Amino acid sequence: MLHKRRLLLFIITFLHLLYENWIPTPSCDVVPSFNNPQFDPQKAVEKEEEEEDDDLKVMIIADLLLSGHDSGLGYLELDLHFKDFFFSRFFQKSFEFLKPDMLIVLGDVSARGSELSRTNWASVLQQFHSLLGPFLDLPYHVVVGDRDIGECSQLNEISVNQIARSFPGLDSSGCGAFGIGNVDFVSLNSVALLCGNNDLRFSVEKALERERIELQTGSEHDTSGIKIRKYDFSWRENAMSSGSGPVLLLHFPLHQIENESLKIGNLQDKAEPSKRSELGDGPYGLSQTLPPNATEYIFHALRPRMVFSAHTQTFSDRTHPDGIREIVVPAMSWDAGKKPAFVYVTFRKNGTSAIVSHCKLAGRSHVLLFYTSLLFVLILTVQTALRS
Repeated sequence: MLHKRRLLLFIITFLHLLYENWIPTPSCDVVPSFNNPQFDPQKAVEKEEEEEDDDLKVMIIADLLLSGHDSGLGYLELDLHFKDFFFSRFFQKSFEFLKPDMLIVLGDVSARGSELSRTNWASVLQQFHSLLGPFLDLPYHVVVGDRDIGECSQLNEISVNQIARSFPGLDSSGCGAFGIGNVDFVSLNSVALLCGNNDLRFSVEKALERERIELQTGSEHDTSGIKIRKYDFSWRENAMSSGSGPVLLLHFPLHQIENESLKIGNLQDKAEPSKRSELGDGPYGLSQTLPPNATEYIFHALRPRMVFSAHTQTFSDRTHPDGIREIVVPAMSWDAGKKPAFVYVTFRKNGTSAIVSHCKLAGRSHVLLFYTSLLFVLILTVQTALRS
């Protein structure tokens, strides 16, 4: 009997260590760069460790699909608390394991943000801040997604500003620009770029033009006096070379020419099929991208060095015809029907290269299996103790 108790205590200790060190800890793999055929992931990691003090390390997540705590009673409320508990652990362990300098969220913080009242949106924000935990002490930036602000028929600057003002660094149109170290970032409200003759789209295009001017001059200017005729946004000459601009942050991926995918390196995570959860499609389907004209204009105006987007809920690494690399960030949610995942990027101090890692977390089924096993062992332990 004594041996049985010792064995059960050993199993409980093992499961506890498993929970503390494996279940909530991300598993990260360096993604090879198709722009560099000689790229060696192992050497990249070694270099990253050597020069980590001078590099900018950014954790990029997307599609949290939070619903707040006013979603129902009973099972739904229990499920919400269960998810909150584990995702707060995921964030804490990711923070300890990766030690990022910044967090970026590429939209769809809420599952139904555009449909929520102010009170319910406040509940989502409270849930968001609770999950972030240690990341609240770091700089963080949030890009608005279609689930957050709705589709074109719902968009205007007043409604978008109500959401955008909840997050640091966004203007009333849902756009932002900031720099950390030698890395400049520009985030755009890509939802508005799907719309036609819409005031909000025009505001986003003005933000694009301001960034283009600042990038070309290399210094800050007051561009409030620039007159741009409404709905007649002509292209202006851009002498910047391709890839010399900022890191671009979007919710919707850029349009990609399909027949170019055979010529240019593309990597997509096919480990799990793309499927939508019980939350539904939202305002736009998972295959939605920015239209070709908006994509071409963004490339022309900003000459981005790299692009990070989301929405598809699946990881992919794309290279556009002009050599610009686009990383599509997977969903950080169990509600997306697959394992939560994110992207971890190290921007090198030389300002020209970046190391991208695709990180995965435990799925809901793995966590439930772990708890079922723990409960079973605890019951056996109690029964053994009572019999003795």
